Amino acid sequence: MTGAAEPFGGSRIEVAGEVLVGLPSGAAWWAATRTLVVADLHFEKASSFARRGSLLPPFDTHATLARLEADVAALAPARVISLGDAFHDPFAVERIEEGARARLSALQAGREWLWVDGNHDAALVGAIGGERVAELAMGALVFRHEPRPGADPASAGELAGHLHPAARVKVASGTVRRHCFAGDGRRLILPAYGSLAGGLDVASRAFTGLFERANLVVHLLGEGRVHAMPARSVVGLGVSRGGREPRRASR
Repeated sequence: MTGAAEPFGGSRIEVAGEVLVGLPSGAAWWAATRTLVVADLHFEKASSFARRGSLLPPFDTHATLARLEADVAALAPARVISLGDAFHDPFAVERIEEGARARLSALQAGREWLWVDGNHDAALVGAIGGERVAELAMGALVFRHEPRPGADPASAGELAGHLHPAARVKVASGTVRRHCFAGDGRRLILPAYGSLAGGLDVASRAFTGLFERANLVVHLLGEGRVHAMPARSVVGLGVSRGGREPRRASR
């Protein structure tokens, strides 16, 4: 896997021999099939919190749509795949305002639009256009919401979301933390695309067993550019320069 510079400030990412580009927006572009992939849009998160008494600025859906519109305008994809948790709760489709609904419909016009079911939106109520699927296989890749540790990497590469990966990496001035793509050549977990979605550190236990650490690369989202960093740069992973996890001292 490499992190060579790509158009649009992206980073080259290989999964099961297929070449994708991780974009600064958090989307992945599969140019060979003209497919744009996004994960964890979490539309209407602010209104979901407001229903429970926690008031957040109610602009997250429009901000996320604006970023998606920019990606679609730049790339003109034939297909968009959303890797689950597109809406923050099952009733978010009913709360989304007409202006946002119209923007989403305009994005869907003239292209295939696939919604992979996520744990937040598996029981979505209301019409949103496009097609809902539990998961999707295309060529050498499988698209699903939650990464599946038991999946056979010899048969297909996996693209997933759900975990909202972020990483703290060592830089000359100290450390910096950013949302990121995390991949090892057989599995790629996309960052959350939603404007109010948080990030979970790739050094946390939730990522245990998902990657071959010697091959892990994190692609950090920067201002207009994605930066590829090896696993040894990630704070908390405990990977030596040789790519192996250090032995624990005996007690």
